[in-house]
Amino acid sequence: MFAWKAFLTNYRLWRRRWFYPLISVVVALSVCLTTPLPGRAFDLLPLLFQGVQIFQLSNISDRQEVDLGKQINQELQGEVKLYRNAAITRYVEQVGQRLVANSDRPNLPYTFQVVEDKAINAFATAGGYVYVHTGLLQAADNEAELASVLAHEMGHIGGKHLVKQMRQQALASGVASAAGLDRNTAVGLGVQLALNLPRSRQDEFDADKRGLRTLTRSGYAQSGMVSFMQKLLGKGSTPTFLSTHPATSDRINALKKAINAQPSDGRYGLDNAAYKANIRALS
Repeated sequence: MFAWKAFLTNYRLWRRRWFYPLISVVVALSVCLTTPLPGRAFDLLPLLFQGVQIFQLSNISDRQEVDLGKQINQELQGEVKLYRNAAITRYVEQVGQRLVANSDRPNLPYTFQVVEDKAINAFATAGGYVYVHTGLLQAADNEAELASVLAHEMGHIGGKHLVKQMRQQALASGVASAAGLDRNTAVGLGVQLALNLPRSRQDEFDADKRGLRTLTRSGYAQSGMVSFMQKLLGKGSTPTFLSTHPATSDRINALKKAINAQPSDGRYGLDNAAYKANIRALS
């Protein structure tokens, strides 16, 4: 009899120990599933049972961001044409990797790719993916100017600007839910934003500040960032790279002030002849 009473007592304690946490989980799921959201109802359970990956963009981890960036990159392969010259791609990768260790997020596995396109343009996606057009490579006069563009795009990654834009766009269009964004929706938004929508004025100033810091730490001439922007402004029509980046003259002035406030003796990357030799395959 004593053993049976002891069993009942232990059973009741065990049931009480697990019952209330289980109720908490059920309530939490109920909140997620029943919270009304503008424009779209969301049912989480079918997605969980189907193994659909959910991204919570407000607190996405580095690992999740890298995974998201990889999937966006895969989709972008059908939207842009990558330049398949191994020497050029390797050179851009080398310049980029020199910057990585001095960037705001050196822990990310950065990937630098060249897009075969005459437009003067560059862009970045989540998780460390940076793209530069062949047209921009030809427009630059030296490695410091190229490095300044890569550092600027890495500044967008450092500030998680694309991820923030994706979240804003998802909320505005009603595709976000209490649980977050499903993978396919997130990837689609990432591709759209990477190719079509400009960054905000605030994001551009932030990417410039971060990029200049990375450029300086890497030993490149700070003047490369200013000279590249000034050269493009002197052209007859505004290049793609600047037409999607507002307030360019203001940015140049801000960069000059930042350089004057924290000058550097770094002079690397100003050899025009060496740079032209490295991109000879584009001529």
